[in-house]
Amino acid sequence: MSDSDRLFDRLDQLLDRLERLIPPSVPAEPDWSYRGYRWKERHLQPITAIDRVDPGELLHIDRQATQLQRNTEQLLAGLPANNALLWGARGTGKSSVIKSLMTRFENSELCMVEVSKQDSDTLSELIALLARDPRPYIIYMDDLSFEAEDESYKSLKAVLEGSIQAQPDNIVIYATSNRRHLMPERMQDNLDSRMEDGQLHPSDAIEEKISLSDRFGLWLSFHPFTQAQYLDVVELALKRLGLEMDEHATTHALRFATQRGSRSGRIAHQFATWWLGAKKDA
Repeated sequence: MSDSDRLFDRLDQLLDRLERLIPPSVPAEPDWSYRGYRWKERHLQPITAIDRVDPGELLHIDRQATQLQRNTEQLLAGLPANNALLWGARGTGKSSVIKSLMTRFENSELCMVEVSKQDSDTLSELIALLARDPRPYIIYMDDLSFEAEDESYKSLKAVLEGSIQAQPDNIVIYATSNRRHLMPERMQDNLDSRMEDGQLHPSDAIEEKISLSDRFGLWLSFHPFTQAQYLDVVELALKRLGLEMDEHATTHALRFATQRGSRSGRIAHQFATWWLGAKKDA
């Protein structure tokens, strides 16, 4: 190693030590006049145009919507409310159910903060910041999942339960995921389980994976639509665009879903948009 390389190496080590000594900067006081925010790089960024989802258009997921609505009503009433995990098949309305709460409770002070997985390690800072504002908050984490070697889930785990910092009564965390336990499951994890005194004891890997999702007090599962349910959503989506659900549209809607390999609300709305263009070109 040359002298210059040794010098740069020592400078890097010195900078690392200085970073550990300097306390993290305190976020500036946010503008509390908004109802939607995005937490990005330790800053609360206002969202001026919130995606409004009509609760009346959420077909065939009434049970999940009702349970999440009831839990949110508890939050608004100042009562204890659960953190919620919405998991299941892609495109089945998990995100839409959460976003519809801003429409359903538009006359309340309910606020929502969107947090990506990349910023989940600063959740404790966000919660401390939101505690300054008395309004009720939903921390919304969409499409959340962690890989086996990714240890950033531990920050979320501590925030949900385990940290000495209490979660304020005016804050809940609603997360969506395609994975029930947010982490990949392997056959080897089951093989490592053992029997003791006639009882099955899950392996340490399984216990670790379950321990994260288990800290959500409310689990809501979403499943792929049947063909009839899919066509119901297609009909509603076409109606919004001023189009009729005739036999021709039905045939193409089914073909569209087959090509995409999925029947879901997302696919139904994508077909309606495509069908609008197809009708104009005809």
